[in-house]
Amino acid sequence: MHPSRLLADIGGTNIRLAWQATPHGPLNDIRVQPCDDYPSLTAAVTAYLAQVQVPEPREAAFGIANPVVGDEVRMTNHSWSFSQRAVQEALGLQRLIVINDFTALALALPQLKPELLRQVGGSQAVPGAAIALLGPGTGLGVSGLVFPYGAGQGVPLAGEGGHVSLAAETAQEFDVVSLLKERYGHVSAERALSGAGLVDLYHALRKLGQQAGKEVTEPAQVTALALEQHEPLALEALDMFCGFLGSVAGNLALTLGAKGGVYLGGGIVPRLGPWFDQSSFRKRFEAKGRFKDYLASIPCWVIDPDGAPALYGTARALDMADADSP
Repeated sequence: MHPSRLLADIGGTNIRLAWQATPHGPLNDIRVQPCDDYPSLTAAVTAYLAQVQVPEPREAAFGIANPVVGDEVRMTNHSWSFSQRAVQEALGLQRLIVINDFTALALALPQLKPELLRQVGGSQAVPGAAIALLGPGTGLGVSGLVFPYGAGQGVPLAGEGGHVSLAAETAQEFDVVSLLKERYGHVSAERALSGAGLVDLYHALRKLGQQAGKEVTEPAQVTALALEQHEPLALEALDMFCGFLGSVAGNLALTLGAKGGVYLGGGIVPRLGPWFDQSSFRKRFEAKGRFKDYLASIPCWVIDPDGAPALYGTARALDMADADSP
């Protein structure tokens, strides 16, 4: 008799929770709750368990938008910090697994249903080849799956590729990166490719062009100005965002040899809909000189986040732990 299992996908803005009655079973009572509604991770989980009245879980797996090194976890893009041991004890869990949220999403990629994916360019994926994964949201998540010779399943990568240095490709991008450098010092890919980054791109272009623009504080305001009101400055910022994303995605695909395809997660790109398909993303993805043809064949897919894919990845992390147990 397997105990029920608690699953969580913890981002910088929202926490998504679910539970399974048994391994490989369906996900039940998927709920999305703002992190800011709770003073701590334990409080958010306890509130969820009270809402759904699930039988008390004995094991849990959490994917979190943060490096996971040692017992202490301090979130980069939120105020929560916690000890894994303390959370396990507070929730009465026999086992707790905590992994990076994009490592969890990478684990879920082979299980994603076709209706959760929209292809943007390229041709066919090469079976058994490496897969790249990245996605802008509150931050920029980066991971992938590699398939060592003889391995039965992909091995997920747990890195912090969102914090690589951002490179400009045009004079205008150089000027924008220079403004970001004045503000932040090091300009990582995440400084542009995140919700806050989109707002910064808009204000940087506004300053460079000495344009009136609007006072915006949220990425949704920029996308609304661009896609609903067709404001030229917002459209320019959004296209620059997509161009930067294409360059970073192309770099990742080359680094991993990702002939298995590139998956785009996170909360921003799916909300751009078909507009994203004709943005600068794909052109910049392929703009790698002598390796243009290499990249042109690689398919990219936008993942629908409403399918809770990372939760399936956390469940798979528990399954893999079970398989490794003596």
